[in-house]
Amino acid sequence: MKELAVRRIGREDSADINLPNEPFPLFGRMVPLYDGKVWTHTVEKFAEASEMCFPDENYDYERMAGNSVFIGTYDGDACVGLAILQQAMFRYMYLYDLKVSRRYRRMGAAAALIQKAGEVAAEYGYRGIYTVGQDNNLGACLFYLKAGFVIGGLDTKVYEGTPQEGKKDIYFYLDL
Repeated sequence: MKELAVRRIGREDSADINLPNEPFPLFGRMVPLYDGKVWTHTVEKFAEASEMCFPDENYDYERMAGNSVFIGTYDGDACVGLAILQQAMFRYMYLYDLKVSRRYRRMGAAAALIQKAGEVAAEYGYRGIYTVGQDNNLGACLFYLKAGFVIGGLDTKVYEGTPQEGKKDIYFYLDL
């Protein structure tokens, strides 16, 4: 395997934004705690681990390009990781999607995408990046904390009345 390269994805490589989703492990839940000033968290491990896979998104480069920046991690010509950033109203650019092909996980691909995303956000004049992680995707939540993000909020209602009822969204912020 060659050294991984991280770069923006342009129109010429637009098919790369449809990197297929692959399963990821569900082994616990992050429980955010807010004391009125500071967010902390605890972790609840599941008695039995399982896997989950999001459906493929079928992104449309032309439709999204006006408000989105696409970043890919590449092994040679093959896109193996994707970050999509979107313009936001406030001082933080939104990390809309982050995924890495299963074979390339735990090799620094996601961290490299976050680093490049920070550079892009700074170019656009943002103070930082924010994203959302499901509380039961403990691996992703712990990754964001390890990458320097902090918990900034919790949405307990977003999944009410859906097949994912009972899950919560945790908001993570990374200052540049």
